[in-house]
Amino acid sequence: MPLLPNNKNLLHSALWAKNSSSHSPYRKYGSFASFAFRTKRHQWRKFFGVAARTRQKEPLGLSQAGVSRVVTLVIVVIWCGLLGLAALNRQNIIDWWLLRNYQAPVAVSTLATQDTLTSYARKVFYVNHPLVDDKVSFATTCPNNGGEQTIVLGCYHGNQAGIFLLSVNDPRLDGVEQVTAAHEMLHAVYDRLSSKDRTKVDAMLMDFYQHGLQDQRIKDTIAAYKKSEPHDVVNEMHSVFGTEVPTLPSQLETYYQRYFVNRAAVAGFATKYQSEFTNRKTAVSQADVELAQLKAQINASEADLPTKQAAITSEQSRLLGLKNSGNISGYNAGVPAYNRLIDSYNAEVHDLQSLVDQYNTLVGNRNAIALEQDQLVNELKTNVSTINR
Repeated sequence: MPLLPNNKNLLHSALWAKNSSSHSPYRKYGSFASFAFRTKRHQWRKFFGVAARTRQKEPLGLSQAGVSRVVTLVIVVIWCGLLGLAALNRQNIIDWWLLRNYQAPVAVSTLATQDTLTSYARKVFYVNHPLVDDKVSFATTCPNNGGEQTIVLGCYHGNQAGIFLLSVNDPRLDGVEQVTAAHEMLHAVYDRLSSKDRTKVDAMLMDFYQHGLQDQRIKDTIAAYKKSEPHDVVNEMHSVFGTEVPTLPSQLETYYQRYFVNRAAVAGFATKYQSEFTNRKTAVSQADVELAQLKAQINASEADLPTKQAAITSEQSRLLGLKNSGNISGYNAGVPAYNRLIDSYNAEVHDLQSLVDQYNTLVGNRNAIALEQDQLVNELKTNVSTINR
């Protein structure tokens, strides 16, 4: 056990400190009593093995548990933000997923270019992975032409489930694929409209239909949709007006700029394609009117000729009677009138034959046009029956 320090030693140390030079570090204690007390306390701490140390302040900050809670909260906030962002961009994320490995076929990308689709419209078009099908495949993917009543041959499966178009190779029908592609794309974008946008767009479409639409063919088309798809009439207006009506009110034109760089190009395809049918239909109708007129003339002539023939026969009998009775002067006097009856009859027969020739020629032309029209219609028909083995 170590010995306790004695007071004599403490006194000696203190006196030494007092008499030492001014550079001694002990001068800061100020007095003998203060120095002695501090020295003694230090020696007692040393005696009990307690090392003297300077008191340090605890560092400010969170405990480990507090830090953990903050980190967890930050992670939760980040995840909530990401989930909210994902919810706001849900459709974009779905589109990205559907397009991640998609490469549009040349036929599809060509249609998108010809229709002057904007980048957004092209994306929606591609999201639906459009297919240009032959008649057999199309009859399966779009039974009854998807219910379409207008000059399009395609269908859109709701909820972005696909766009299907009929392949048409007849050059007289150039434009039908372009119009159909644009028509079905507009169905897809209409599906995506918010409730607010749809209400506004529907109001513009209805206002144009009720107060601005003049094209009777379009009116008839909408009337057909009212019967076949009464719950989707405005949806069909959205596609028909956007692709088949050359001029729309300024608000609608502005709206359709979301989807077309040049909407007039699409309407031009529709006009050209539709004209192949309307021109033939008009020609057939005009021919039918002319045929009816010719038929009336032929019927009148055919009814008149027997009367003239009877008059000629009667006059011929009278003249023969005069001749046989020896009344030569009376016979000779009646011959000129008789010859005029013959000339009139023969002229009418000639005119009748000319009318018949005109009629037959017109019938041939009319039937050729009608045949073309039927061929065009058959080109667009998709009622394909299978062949039994």
